[in-house]
Amino acid sequence: MANATSITEESLKTALTERLKATHVEVTDMSGGCGQSFTSLIVSPAFAGQTSLKRHRAVNAALRDEIAAIHAWSAKCQTPEEWQKARAEAAQQQQRGTFTSAQEGNGEPHPPLDGTVGGKVDGVNA
Repeated sequence: MANATSITEESLKTALTERLKATHVEVTDMSGGCGQSFTSLIVSPAFAGQTSLKRHRAVNAALRDEIAAIHAWSAKCQTPEEWQKARAEAAQQQQRGTFTSAQEGNGEPHPPLDGTVGGKVDGVNA
């Protein structure tokens, strides 16, 4: 089983890239750096033809030990085609000036930051 102190954004990104053959992975530590709550965006051709439930089950199976050692985990799973479409839509929104503040800057959609203040869990002093 993975040790919670060894779980980082980078270790999760590496595991997802290797285990799911992901072409793009974003992982954000929502716990202020203590490694207990993560959100992610995972882009993999392995998700093609799968329902959202099957995609999440695949992610949870790939990170079984890591997820067991942390408090909270959420994932947004997309195929490369879905991700490209989302990026194109985000770029159009940016050109129109209808982007949310969390999306401004690089034209890419980010992992969900629901329940956070400035991308960090409210009340965490880390």
